[in-house]
Amino acid sequence: MKRSFFIILLAALLFPGCNCKSQECAPSALDVIMTRTSIRNFTGEPVAKEQLETILKAGMAAPTAMNGQPWRFVVVTDKDKIASVFGAGPRSGMFTTAGAVIVVCGQTTAMRKPFGQPDGPETEQPNMFWYEDCSAAAENILLAAHALGLGAVWTAGYPAQERIAPIAAALGIPEKVVPLCIIPVGVPAENPAPKDKWKPENIHWEQW
Repeated sequence: MKRSFFIILLAALLFPGCNCKSQECAPSALDVIMTRTSIRNFTGEPVAKEQLETILKAGMAAPTAMNGQPWRFVVVTDKDKIASVFGAGPRSGMFTTAGAVIVVCGQTTAMRKPFGQPDGPETEQPNMFWYEDCSAAAENILLAAHALGLGAVWTAGYPAQERIAPIAAALGIPEKVVPLCIIPVGVPAENPAPKDKWKPENIHWEQW
C-alpha cells in the first residue's frame, strides 16, 4: 500500500496534468532517468526534511565496491550559512535560491582486516573506489530529487583543490574526507527541456 501511494505521489508531482489514480500514468524509473535535467534556478522555497532524507536514502542505495559505502553527506539548509559558504562567484544564485545544498563527500580511507584474514588486525587502508562509489550516490541523489518534483544540479568539487579546500574548512570536513561535488536542491524556477544525448556512433558492438 505504501509503495502504491508513493508511486501515485510521484506521478502527481512529475505529471500534474494526469488525474488517474492508478499506476498506469505513474512515471517509471526510465521516465525519471530520461527526463532529468540540470536545474540552476530555484524559487527559494525550503525543502522538507522528509524529502531530503528520501533523497539521501536514494544516494545510499547506490552500488559500492566491496560494500565500502565511503559516502558522507553534509546538508546545509540555513540560508545565511548557504550564502556565506556558497554565495561567492558568478553563479552563486543557484545556491542562494536553493532550498538546500548537499555536499557529497568521500571517506578516502577505512579500517580493514587483511584480505582473506578475518581474524587479522585491522589497519587503515585506502578506499580505492571512493570516487566511483560517491559518483553513483550523487547520480542517485539527482534522480531522486527529480522524482520528487524538485530540481538539482551537480557542481564540481574534486579534484579542484581551490574549490574544495575553503568549503571543507567552512563546513569542518575532516582531512581524510574529500568533497566530491556540491548539489543545490530546490523547487525549480525554470523548466528546461532535457538534452538529447543519444549518439549511436558512441556504441561499439562486440568490440571497438
